[in-house]
Amino acid sequence: MFQIQSIIERSRDLLRGVRSRLRDEEGAATAEYAIATMAAVAFAGLLVVIMQSDEVRGLLENIIRTALTLDE
Repeated sequence: MFQIQSIIERSRDLLRGVRSRLRDEEGAATAEYAIATMAAVAFAGLLVVIMQSDEVRGLLENIIRTALTLDE
């Protein structure tokens, strides 16, 4: 009987440890989404700045024109 009680106590301790570790990471996913969103916004801002350049805009227009032109 003593061994069963000891196993039950160890199981409870283990379960408490797992629960406390899970509680410590409750906001982790939200923080990761916030960081990923900030990175995406920064990248979009960088693309806007790059696209305002006349050289880059001209290069992209030429690429698109070449891709859409039918060779006869």
